[in-house]
Amino acid sequence: MKYQLYTLLIAFLVLSSASCKKFLDRPQLTSEDDQTAWASEANLRAYANKYYPSFFTGYGTGFSAEADAAMLGFQFSDDILLRGNQGNFTRSVPNSSNWSYTTIRSLNIMLDRIENKMKGLLEEEAYNHWTGIARFFRAWEYADMVTTFGGVPYYDYVPLDTDLDDLYKPRTPRDEVMDAIYNDLQFALDNVRTSDGDQQVNRYVVAGFITRIALREGSWQKYYYNNSERASKFFQLAVKAGDYLISSGRFDIVTDFRTLFASNTLANNKDVILYRHYDPAVGITHAVATYNNLSESIAYGPTTDLLKSFICIDGLPYQNSTVANATSFTMSNMIKTRDSRLEATFYDKPTPKNVATFWYINKFIPRSVIAAVEAGGTPPSEFSSNRNQTDYPVFRYAEALLNWIEAKAEMGTVTQADLDVSVNKIRNRPLAPEATAKGVVKTAPLNLSALPTDPARDPSVTQLLWEIRRERRMEFVFEYSRYQDLKRWKKLEYMDTEARKDLLSGGWVNFSAEVPGSLVAANAGQISVVNSSNATVVYNGTNGAAMQGFFRTTNTNGRQPYLNLPGVNPYLTPLGRNQLDEYKSNGYTMTQTEGWPAYQ
Repeated sequence: MKYQLYTLLIAFLVLSSASCKKFLDRPQLTSEDDQTAWASEANLRAYANKYYPSFFTGYGTGFSAEADAAMLGFQFSDDILLRGNQGNFTRSVPNSSNWSYTTIRSLNIMLDRIENKMKGLLEEEAYNHWTGIARFFRAWEYADMVTTFGGVPYYDYVPLDTDLDDLYKPRTPRDEVMDAIYNDLQFALDNVRTSDGDQQVNRYVVAGFITRIALREGSWQKYYYNNSERASKFFQLAVKAGDYLISSGRFDIVTDFRTLFASNTLANNKDVILYRHYDPAVGITHAVATYNNLSESIAYGPTTDLLKSFICIDGLPYQNSTVANATSFTMSNMIKTRDSRLEATFYDKPTPKNVATFWYINKFIPRSVIAAVEAGGTPPSEFSSNRNQTDYPVFRYAEALLNWIEAKAEMGTVTQADLDVSVNKIRNRPLAPEATAKGVVKTAPLNLSALPTDPARDPSVTQLLWEIRRERRMEFVFEYSRYQDLKRWKKLEYMDTEARKDLLSGGWVNFSAEVPGSLVAANAGQISVVNSSNATVVYNGTNGAAMQGFFRTTNTNGRQPYLNLPGVNPYLTPLGRNQLDEYKSNGYTMTQTEGWPAYQ
């Protein structure tokens, strides 16, 4: 998405920020104002385009931490180990942590002006399309707020600045907000154009994000609120949107895994429903690839728990796989015995460049750059600092397929044909020549009549759902979704480092054979391994031969307890004291988020 062009549309930024005093206090920067701006579809498009950078974040820009990749902003799940102390859940009500209605207000202004200033100017098709665009963004914004806070005050109109009863209204029940979201999404799916120009939101983009939003809410309703009827409502919507994408025939799985994240252009790529384009010519770059360039030292990497979850190429977990050396966790063996996404995600040798786990993440950088650095060179300028220009696949067809098949599995309607067009299509994606040269092969299909029996399976999860969830973990590793998935499944216990020790160690390393340079006196007492007998061995300066196992630094510590604590709900975010005080100072009361202590 060439978002940089939209930053030039100053008039509409001013207009959309009507609730922000710093804009209201300034004179107009152009001749356009609220009386003249709503005069054409071109103006309406310009107003809508400003939402793209915040909704379709991609890799972010510069060194920003809002990226949809773990390199900058999402270092918090059971997939990621930090050197030192692990990230902790919120355990007390903070001062901040407030919701913002700036975007909601802006979208409601757009809808109001379409209805009251443009209805006579627009053809019915255009009127419905732009209404659908605004309702799509509004639904998405509210869905994120609900996922964060539970029930929130709901507005589908622009409240008057003088109506304090309206401005300080109480929370709207979650189900009521979600019903409004459902209606907005359904309207958008029925009315947004199937084509509206290059990199513009169209019905296929809408359908893709509906599969995400609806699956998320269906899961929350099933697992957190125990409401099967409402869960079914949203699972059905996710399936409907997925059916639309699949039946369109516009998308496919035709690109090797690494290339999806390491290309300077994703234009016309059938794996991608929407992407964000980066262009240094206009100063739009990012920094995510830099943290994959094999020169940059990083202090986070994969947990042992994540690495053990990768399926073997015969489609079975390592504990009962028939593949030779399936129980060996050396990098060289895992590349050949595990799903191809493992090889595409990591550098093929342990390295102290990853000081947390010794397994270095390479998912977001071209293979050619890694080959050049490995040969003794330095990363090209565009793969250092914040000068990266690789595109980000904002929404991939693979996600739509996995959202769709999970929703169907939740409803108990999966057939083998469904698996073949989703999980098995993804497993059959092309392999990069470099991967094939290392011995990487495709993973066997998932067979509904012979589902794997994983001894590590959570007994509360069916075999089919367990394998679909495993597929998501491999497919979206170090992207946005793992933490959100754990929340919607009500499985944040998977992040409990006290109960799950594999969260505190990283990749398997044979120090004397693979990184003998780390066996120095300075590292005595600093590095350790968890060996095949599950015993921790600390390097003492003389026991190098025994240093074979899952790497762990001796200063790696687990996270603080966060489950079953009074007044702590790790699934929903408490509203900050500042926001509660604002309500109180104006004579109103806002209830605290469920599971957190009432504010006095």
